[in-house]
Amino acid sequence: MLSVLIPAHNPNAARLRRTLAGLRDQTLPADRWETVLVDNASAPALDLASLAGDAPGNLRIVREPELGLTAARRRGFTEAEGSIFVLVDDDNVLAPDYLEQVLALFSAHPRVGALGGKSAPEFAVEPPAWTHEFFPLLALRDPGDRPLISSGLRPSDTTRNVYPASAPIGAGMALRRSATTAWLDAVADDPRRAALDRRGAALVSGGDNDLVLTLMTAGWEVAYFPQLALTHLIPAARLEAGYLMRLNRAMQTSWMHVLTLHEANPWPPLTPFGAALRKTKAWFTQHPWSSPAARVRYAGTCGHFDGRVPARAV
Repeated sequence: MLSVLIPAHNPNAARLRRTLAGLRDQTLPADRWETVLVDNASAPALDLASLAGDAPGNLRIVREPELGLTAARRRGFTEAEGSIFVLVDDDNVLAPDYLEQVLALFSAHPRVGALGGKSAPEFAVEPPAWTHEFFPLLALRDPGDRPLISSGLRPSDTTRNVYPASAPIGAGMALRRSATTAWLDAVADDPRRAALDRRGAALVSGGDNDLVLTLMTAGWEVAYFPQLALTHLIPAARLEAGYLMRLNRAMQTSWMHVLTLHEANPWPPLTPFGAALRKTKAWFTQHPWSSPAARVRYAGTCGHFDGRVPARAV
């Protein structure tokens, strides 16, 4: 059994219907998988009857009142019946053979605990040329036409601060249930991990990295396979400079937190004063007043320095 998990907090109705329709059209027979929509404190609550026309027949809704993607994923992992999980955001449309490919790939690669593939955009409006640099921030990627498989991490590795190109992004990430155990145990033992990912309007996005590094430290490999493909639905608001600035700053901050949590941060910690000095210097060297792209870059630089300030010093 395979379980598709869709965490959703106040999702856009049209994009969610596209996501569900993509699942309805999967080539894998419906009796071999289930769809679990995790309603993460949506208001109003998500209603199965209103989604039935677009959804696969194996859809069910579970509720998670604690706001946050980490809490929603924990609920999904706990409630799901499958031995394989596929994480699908409420704005992702999987290729029709996605689930069938996931099962085949896990069968062929028993040491792989997590895998993913390509994520291509469908933009609501034509993106301005200056935004192309920042497409990776929007969970868009295409590493090429060859599979990439990590060699795995162990606690004694000297290269554990190298994040592998094979690491899947959260959109479309598939995991073995047995591989998620290490992450679930780590989250239960360390509440700091709940702050690494989205919560309401906050744009922190380190949860995927934390999940990947936890699995790899436990001995699992992670992989990229080009035959896995999904479409990411991008509304116009996500191409605005203000949004990309907030996103880049939050992502860079949470990336520093993830590396520190895993004792893999090659940059030394900073005092609040030291971070402020570096941000001031960057203001004059990066010229954020000169263009939207420069402002987004500068926001990411500020996030990097913010993330190096230990939480107790903030």
